[in-house]
Amino acid sequence: MSLPRVVSQDEWLLARKELLAAEKQMTRARDALNTRRRELPMVKIEKDYAFDGPDGKTGLAELFEGRDQLIVQHFMFDPDWSEGCPSCTAAADETSAGLLNHLHARDTSFVVVSRAPLNKIERYKEAKGWIFPWYSSLASDFNYDFNVTIDASVAPVMWNYRTLDELEKVDMGWLGEGSSEQPGYSMFLRDGDVIFHTYSVYARGTEMLGGSYYFLDLTALGRQEEWEEPKGRSAKARSNIPDFSA
Repeated sequence: MSLPRVVSQDEWLLARKELLAAEKQMTRARDALNTRRRELPMVKIEKDYAFDGPDGKTGLAELFEGRDQLIVQHFMFDPDWSEGCPSCTAAADETSAGLLNHLHARDTSFVVVSRAPLNKIERYKEAKGWIFPWYSSLASDFNYDFNVTIDASVAPVMWNYRTLDELEKVDMGWLGEGSSEQPGYSMFLRDGDVIFHTYSVYARGTEMLGGSYYFLDLTALGRQEEWEEPKGRSAKARSNIPDFSA
C-alpha cells in the first residue's frame, strides 16, 4: 500500500479546499436525498406477524414499545446455523446503549429480528453481551415478506428490489436456488393502532449506517430537530448566524 504524496503546506491547503468543495456538494446531495426519503409513500401493514421474545409471543405493534417509530435490523441467522452471520455480528457489536438511548429520545425503537429459534438467539446474544431486543420470526412470514429470507418455494424471489429475471441479468440468479438469508433494515411508523412500512434498505445501502442520526435519516420522521434560538437573541445576531453547509 502506497502512502500519500508529501507536499508543502500551501499545496496541501489547495488540495484540501478542492476536496472540501466536493464534500459540501455531497452533503447537500445527501440532505436532498434524506428529504426525498421522508416524503416516500408508505404501505399499511395488513398482516398479523407473530414473534418469539423473552416474554413469549408478541406482535409487531409490541416491538414499538409505545414509541411512534420502529427500526428493525434483519440479522442473518438461519434456523440451522449455530451462530449468526459474522457481518451482522460486527454491526450488532456497535449497537450500544448510547445509540439506543439517542433513538429512544426521538421516539424511535430499535429491535433485531432473525429467523433462528429464540433459544439459539438468546444463547448467542448472551455470549456476545448484547443488550438490544432480539426476536425470532421463525413462526411468521415476516422475513419472506420483507425479502431477507429468499426461497422461491415460499415466495417470489425479490432482492434489493430486483426480481429473479433482473437478478439473473447481473449474475445473481443463484438467489433463486434453495434458501438464503440476507441482511437489511426496515423502518415502520405507527399512527394510533395502524402500522405502516415506510422504508427498507439492503445490500451496500446498509453500509451508510453508523450513529443515531444515520438511522434516523432512514425514518419517516427524520431527526425531528428544529433550530431553537437562545432567548433574547436579536434580529441582527440572528442574521449573523453562519450557514455551515454553504
